[in-house]
Amino acid sequence: MNDEVEQLYQNTYAAVVRFLYRKVWDADRAEDLAQEVFVRALSHRPEKPRAWVFAVAANLARDEARAAVRRKKHLTLLTGDPMSQPGTEPAVDQQMEHDERMAAVQRALAGLTPRDREVLLLWDAGLSYPEIAAQTGLAVGAIGTTLARARKRLVESHDRQEHETEGHAAHS
Repeated sequence: MNDEVEQLYQNTYAAVVRFLYRKVWDADRAEDLAQEVFVRALSHRPEKPRAWVFAVAANLARDEARAAVRRKKHLTLLTGDPMSQPGTEPAVDQQMEHDERMAAVQRALAGLTPRDREVLLLWDAGLSYPEIAAQTGLAVGAIGTTLARARKRLVESHDRQEHETEGHAAHS
């Protein structure tokens, strides 16, 4: 691996995996896709490598989703967060609570527009406003506003999900 790509890998691999995980909701598949991103980086030598890596990751995730639809498979939320510490087994009640939180986040993200979801995930992955603008086609000056509105919509979506869940529990 050449030095530039190795440095890029060391600095962004975890963020790329996290970004992909929040798109495909499968930790193993997210890691596989991240590896593919960096294999491609070896042969492409992009001018803006960090933004390029996330653009390729987003494209691979989109292709993955299309393939899943064609095969009529449903993406599933794994029981664990790939970013958690390996070797530590949480108690059953903690694991259930974690799974419920992850499912709530997935539902809240699914309630957003694709643009809002993309901007939030890119920001969460650590991209700068100019990198997010390059990835999404939005003006750099619009990123802050778009991000603020997307965060607000995410909270509203999550609150709506929580309210609906509480409403269903009260009627049971």
